[in-house]
Amino acid sequence: MNQIIPADRNQITFGSLEEAISVNDPVRFLDAFVEKLELSKLGFQMKNVQIEGRPSFHPKLFLRIYLYGYQNGIRSSRRLEKECKRNLEMQWLCGKLIPNYHTIADFRKVNGNALVNMFKLFVTFLKEADLIGGKTIAIDGTKSRAHNSKKNNYTSKKLDRHFQYIEEKTKEYLSQMDTLDQEENASQLSDVTEKLDRLKRIN
Repeated sequence: MNQIIPADRNQITFGSLEEAISVNDPVRFLDAFVEKLELSKLGFQMKNVQIEGRPSFHPKLFLRIYLYGYQNGIRSSRRLEKECKRNLEMQWLCGKLIPNYHTIADFRKVNGNALVNMFKLFVTFLKEADLIGGKTIAIDGTKSRAHNSKKNNYTSKKLDRHFQYIEEKTKEYLSQMDTLDQEENASQLSDVTEKLDRLKRIN
């Protein structure tokens, strides 16, 4: 019986990251969103470029990583690092750069409030790009209910509550990331301690 033969792992192939990502892949919207951001207006801390020493990562790299994690439910800095290594979409987003989990987590600690602002803006962007559902329509200076039901009619107060809800969920998400990172770090430390104790017993 004939079977499909897998590719030879030793075969050298040529290709690019660009051609590996579909033109309709939502990750392209994410990349375009980050490119348009004015980081200083959102409150991100910009480091001065050092002439000497190892170059630093651009802040927009971390925004791509965090937004991809936000969009795909990845809440651990270790997992985000792992995705940078193995995930084709993440490789395309980051240009194959792989910051370690400490660096990813540190960026969040320094820019927590700015990330909240960015996530709120991101949700609005996704709605406008029809990547998620949303029926909020704001009409400046006009109260127009027409045949609209009260449920689907949005006043300024409803809009404020809506954006407050987004902010609360964003803070909850970032808090979960902090908790998960602490739990994983404690678990790693426990594993190392246990192995060291085992080595001492052998000696």
